[in-house]
Amino acid sequence: MIGLKLIEMPRSKKTSFCCGAGGAQMFKEPEKGAEDININRTREALSTQASLIATACPFCNTMMGDGVKNLAEGKVEVLDIAELIVQSEKL
Repeated sequence: MIGLKLIEMPRSKKTSFCCGAGGAQMFKEPEKGAEDININRTREALSTQASLIATACPFCNTMMGDGVKNLAEGKVEVLDIAELIVQSEKL
């Protein structure tokens, strides 16, 4: 698909880890002394050296997008899988 190489994060498939939105982390204040779950997950994604993070979940898109804004703004893009399909089909 559009010349992209798939790079899985270390915790994926059966050992996947939530971005935090599924546990309503996006609606609460950060806990003192703890790293936000989305920041933890974004660090993991960035450790792959991928230039693009793709997700099928709109909540993951928001959480990862916020994480990228904090950690690597302008260096990594976060897209929905549907956006990749549109780009590949030049729709």
